[in-house]
Amino acid sequence: MSHTEHQMKQISGEFQQMVDDFFSVQCRYQAAIKEVQTKLEILDDEFQMRHRRNPIHHMQSRMKTIQSMMEKLRRRQEPVSISSAVEHLTDIAGIRVICSYIQDIYTVADLLTCQDDVKVIRVRDYIKEPKANGYRSLHLVLAIPVFLAEGRIIVPVEVQIRTIAMDFWASLEHSLRYKAEGAVPEDISAELIQTASDIAALDQRMQRIHDKVDALAKAGE
Repeated sequence: MSHTEHQMKQISGEFQQMVDDFFSVQCRYQAAIKEVQTKLEILDDEFQMRHRRNPIHHMQSRMKTIQSMMEKLRRRQEPVSISSAVEHLTDIAGIRVICSYIQDIYTVADLLTCQDDVKVIRVRDYIKEPKANGYRSLHLVLAIPVFLAEGRIIVPVEVQIRTIAMDFWASLEHSLRYKAEGAVPEDISAELIQTASDIAALDQRMQRIHDKVDALAKAGE
């Protein structure tokens, strides 16, 4: 066996070990996602009963792939292993919550984080302070208790909360940058940033319209 073949076999073996290790911890992250989704569904149902509308338009969940975890660990210059990912990464499990209005984002976040079994690890408000590329969203990293056969464990879950308009922009912006393979000319980047600002202005306008309609409805009760 040549040296190159030996290296390839070693890399393949290491990757297979990572896959095996990932499956051994996967259930805890899936359980944490289900816990947060259930909490959000209950909050949404209660809000519907009290206010006759749902603040949550829809939800999506995802788990980072092994490849994505490896790349992030390398960028951070951390050891590349599943145990290292569990120790250093807080976004292995993620939920995206899409709301109709800006105020709904903060309402959902407040209702979720005030629960006594939810601990807030980190908050990044990219709505009040958008990223340089125009991206807007509220990011929460929460510590969620999960009860498994091995006992009670705490699992981090990243929750991204944004409006339909913010999600529309983020999805298309990501797709365009991926298609351009990262080499986006300055004029196009500037146009994307301006589009994000335009969408943010529309979000604010829709919020004002909603508030007026809501006030009219309450006045007529």
